[in-house]
Amino acid sequence: MKKNPIVFPLTLLAIWLCSCDLLQPSRTSSLVTRTHTNEEQQSMLSQADQASESGDYQEALKLFHQVLQQNPSVTEAYIGLGDVYLTQQDYAKAEPVFARAARLEPDSFDAQYGHGVALQMLDRLVDAVRAFHRALTIDPASVDANLQLGTVYLQQRDPRNAINFLARAVELDPTSGPAHLNYAAALQEVGSPKEAIEQYRAAAELMEPSAELLFNLVTLLAEEKRYREAVNAAQTLVRLDPTATTYERLGWAYFRLGEYQNSEMAYQEAVSIDPDYYKALNGVGVNALNQWLRSDRTSQEAFLKAQAAFRQSLRVNKSQSKVIQLMMKYGL
Repeated sequence: MKKNPIVFPLTLLAIWLCSCDLLQPSRTSSLVTRTHTNEEQQSMLSQADQASESGDYQEALKLFHQVLQQNPSVTEAYIGLGDVYLTQQDYAKAEPVFARAARLEPDSFDAQYGHGVALQMLDRLVDAVRAFHRALTIDPASVDANLQLGTVYLQQRDPRNAINFLARAVELDPTSGPAHLNYAAALQEVGSPKEAIEQYRAAAELMEPSAELLFNLVTLLAEEKRYREAVNAAQTLVRLDPTATTYERLGWAYFRLGEYQNSEMAYQEAVSIDPDYYKALNGVGVNALNQWLRSDRTSQEAFLKAQAAFRQSLRVNKSQSKVIQLMMKYGL
């Protein structure tokens, strides 16, 4: 049984961003045994599998339940039910049937892994860690189990424990975009920007780059003073997701590159999208203040523009000590 992995990339703003749609799982039959079943039950299990694979989930559920009515100890029927419930995102129903399967057959990777996914989606993270560890005891070379265990540690704000499992997932499957993505997130959180950048780049080559991935990449490239690369990534970001947040990142990257006119234009675009986005207002203010200073403090227009932008920013968010200090320093 191989489920679509759940990805929780981090940003430096500590925002959890979830891409967790579970597609129809396919079962690894070698990991599931059909014990104590007669010919009729085996036929029903095969029909249920076929119905599930074709998207006829109600028929699959009916057949799995019929098997269990005849024989309540058939592990595969519980796993089949759990698969369907995960596909339907009914995690509350998935968890107990996977738990039952795991009790019936503790050495079933499918049961332990499926239980871990259900627990993870129910935010029962401590229990999910245990389930994924049990799955890895059975199959240490499982890419998905290593990836999901590392992801749960990320959810627990424990990137140091996450790194080993995510690195293992990348080693086992270098073509896995989700593995590179979450490994990058863990590296970013522990303060390894150069390594994180490479993993984000690898993820972007292997999967459709998301706004969150590009946002993180822009931030890290700027931190590493790779400003031209940061601008290039930010330009891709605004094409993908033209929001106030992404235009603010573009303005931020341009400012660090020293292209102040382009920076001002990007910040203004962000403010036009969201007039109360205080980070973009601060960007407008910083550009205007920079222009005033470069004019040897003679440009009254730039001074007033900086003053207006910072004051509006503080009206939106009063808890900005650095902005207050800046205004006091320059008499704004």
